[in-house]
Amino acid sequence: MYKTMHWFFHSKKGQDSPFKRILIHIILIFASIVAIYPVLRIFSISLRPGNRALSTSLAIIPPDATLENYRLVLFGDPTRHLKSDFFLWLWNSLSITMTTALIGVILSATAAYAFSRFRFPGRGPGMIFLLTTQMIPAAMLLLPIYMMLVRLHLINSYLGLIIAYSVTSVPFSIWILKGYYDTIPPDLEEAARIDGATYLGAFYRIVLPLSTPALAIVFLFNFMGSWSEYIVARVVLQKQDMYTWPLGLWTYAGQYTLAAGRFAAGSILVAVPVMALFLYSSKWLISGLTLGSVKG
Repeated sequence: MYKTMHWFFHSKKGQDSPFKRILIHIILIFASIVAIYPVLRIFSISLRPGNRALSTSLAIIPPDATLENYRLVLFGDPTRHLKSDFFLWLWNSLSITMTTALIGVILSATAAYAFSRFRFPGRGPGMIFLLTTQMIPAAMLLLPIYMMLVRLHLINSYLGLIIAYSVTSVPFSIWILKGYYDTIPPDLEEAARIDGATYLGAFYRIVLPLSTPALAIVFLFNFMGSWSEYIVARVVLQKQDMYTWPLGLWTYAGQYTLAAGRFAAGSILVAVPVMALFLYSSKWLISGLTLGSVKG
């Protein structure tokens, strides 16, 4: 039995057999179909006219496909006095997420460097405390965050939402960067300090350029975490002109009606910036996620 299984999965040269490679490709293709199919269904709904948005048809491209839902989401319908705030929602989300991502990178980069290079009282418990905060469900943090923002008079302000997002994303970012900094030899910084550089100068000129993959991962993590977040934004932002895109899209869902076509079209449109950012940063993904797990 063992020889039979070995023959199926390994060739005589010790490489994977053709059967094993075919099996791996079949599993990957099946997993890709499972992951892509829901997105295709949303795309299909976005192409249906308003009177067929809830059709049970399984066709990806409906026979009467139209881009009307995309036009309504982007530009509204002046003939029915329907105004579209889609670009305002995108701008609000983009400004909040970019600010959150930059703040997260700056805070986590400096804090992780301190945890990686310096030995100080409370260093070990501090790292454990940061890890422990990631085990608390986000919903449990909603009430204390709301009370804090009320006391600071930051309800209905972008600053309050940025603070809330940063509080939840920075601890995990510190862990990612700390592991990556541990793989950078301290000798490089010591050589720079011998040449007259300060600790800050060595960090800025030596460590940061070498940490580009990890910094890209942290930026992407912070960006994606705040880009599609709904619950905290729903509590902090209560004025419609301040809505982010998740809050804005839910305006298509009334108490008794659901504009499913426009909801689906908006969902497809807001996925484009994240896909573009993900594809651009994909060259750093593997190295940023793996190098920090092994100390060289």
